[in-house]
Amino acid sequence: MIHTRDHQTAYLIDPWAYLGPKRKKLLEESWAGTFREHILPSLPVHELAQYFASGFGRPTKELYTALGVLLIQHMNDLTDNDTLEQLAFNTKWHYALDIPDESDEAKYMSPKTLWILRDLVISHNLDEVLFGQTTGCLAKAFDVNTSKQRLDSVHICSNMKRLSRIGIFVRSLHTFLINLKRQQAEIFKTLEPEIIERYLPEKALSCFSLVKPSESHKTLKMVSDDLFALIQRFQDSREVTSLHSYHTLLRIFKEQCTITEGTDDSPIAFTVKAADEIPSNSLQNPSDSDATYDGHKGQGYQAQLMETYCDHEDETIRETKLNLITYVKVETACTSDAHAVIPAIESTRDRGLEPEVVLADSLYGSDENCEKAKEMDVEVISPTMGTSRKDKIHLSDFQQSDKGKIIACPQGHAPVKIKVKGQRHNVAFDVNCCSQCPHAEACPVKPGHRYHYLRYDEKAMRNAMRRANEQTDEFKDRYRWRAGIEATMSFWDRKMGVKKLRVRGMGAVRFSVVLKAIGINILRATAVRNALRLSGQGGFSPVQTVLGYIIQVFKERFGAYWALLTEILVPMSNMNIHEMKIAA
Repeated sequence: MIHTRDHQTAYLIDPWAYLGPKRKKLLEESWAGTFREHILPSLPVHELAQYFASGFGRPTKELYTALGVLLIQHMNDLTDNDTLEQLAFNTKWHYALDIPDESDEAKYMSPKTLWILRDLVISHNLDEVLFGQTTGCLAKAFDVNTSKQRLDSVHICSNMKRLSRIGIFVRSLHTFLINLKRQQAEIFKTLEPEIIERYLPEKALSCFSLVKPSESHKTLKMVSDDLFALIQRFQDSREVTSLHSYHTLLRIFKEQCTITEGTDDSPIAFTVKAADEIPSNSLQNPSDSDATYDGHKGQGYQAQLMETYCDHEDETIRETKLNLITYVKVETACTSDAHAVIPAIESTRDRGLEPEVVLADSLYGSDENCEKAKEMDVEVISPTMGTSRKDKIHLSDFQQSDKGKIIACPQGHAPVKIKVKGQRHNVAFDVNCCSQCPHAEACPVKPGHRYHYLRYDEKAMRNAMRRANEQTDEFKDRYRWRAGIEATMSFWDRKMGVKKLRVRGMGAVRFSVVLKAIGINILRATAVRNALRLSGQGGFSPVQTVLGYIIQVFKERFGAYWALLTEILVPMSNMNIHEMKIAA
């Protein structure tokens, strides 16, 4: 049965008044105040409620509390046990989640309940819904200007051990034998004792980590032979081929070996591939089949993150502007950053948070991405890939008309004729001028049959113009704000441990990363909220202030009556209508 509480209606009697004005102010100025005011009402409880029965069964854990606990856990980078302890005893958590009731039903959650709720959110991608709703709420509440944003990625390691090639083979064989022994005991008994003694005991695994480099090739050949023999032996056994660990053996064999197939397309022989021939999306550890490899950063995953920024020179003004993370996506480590720009723009546009300018590294700023973004009315500011020699004359050195046609060379000589075919341009210059030019060796104009020709396409011209623009002070002044996202990545790691997670698998990693990104937004919103109050731009509305003043005067003048009224009304304010009728 679905259990939710109304967190929109204010209390007649403040249940947190016992804390006193100073401790209450500390709560208001902490992340708990921001969470209670902006995040708690925007939690997608209706998305989670559809997976529970509404008319029968035991009541669920209060769903606002359930989703809030998952979010606060990752914002503070806590283990499950620490999370449940904080929920039970931490007043800041109770204030953030609006739990004035002191019962176990309100403030206690079993580990199994936490696991079930987390599995529901992961399996139904509710973390992405949670990110979208909380981001939209904060953007509206703090009037975030999303026209200027910056994009970057961070490498993430899941909770898995870094294995060598031999380790991958041995670990997968060990897992397969364990599963075979548990689920198909009769078939397991038919295996040779040598295979079982070599790979099944835990102590046997440590022996393979002591292999000398000079013997690694011989050991790799031995373990690959054993893996191939097991695949061949059980390929016709439906009981064995249905095991997940058997499919893992097949995947490793196809990724690590070059296979020679027979007439019936079955493998009859193989050779172990060289290390540089292994694909980057190959299996890195049997315990995390989704993790891949990046040649620069190693094994794991990567997360794309885009955030807004304020480029005002006054630091005081920047402190009152919320830098909001508008987009986060977890990818395999082997995915290129070049594929991230357009999905980020499309995602933010669908949620009404689209940018007009995006700052990014050179990998994001390919000519194709810049042109696609321009069609979406977005300017991508990024250094151009590659380098240009300073002792050469470039396309950008030629004089161009307003329509982009070349009208003269760097020496001031006009072309004889221009031929355009699609995106290809052939610009012909007079032979006499070019043959006597002192810069002929450095010039891209080359001799032809009748003229000297400058041949280029529109992409080359665009890249040349971009490289020339990168040397200007205007570009440097605009692009310097991209460096601010590095501070975000550092804070994401130091505060929330995003670079080294406690989980494995794409779903769990995505869930953890997305919720940690929401946590950054909450902490930043708290800092901006306090800055606005100090500057006199934020705080309570006049109605709230007057009402609070009246109540305060009543408490001071009629203290005894106030205490009696509180004893009566506070328990009733935590009751629903049915409970009030029973009490009456």
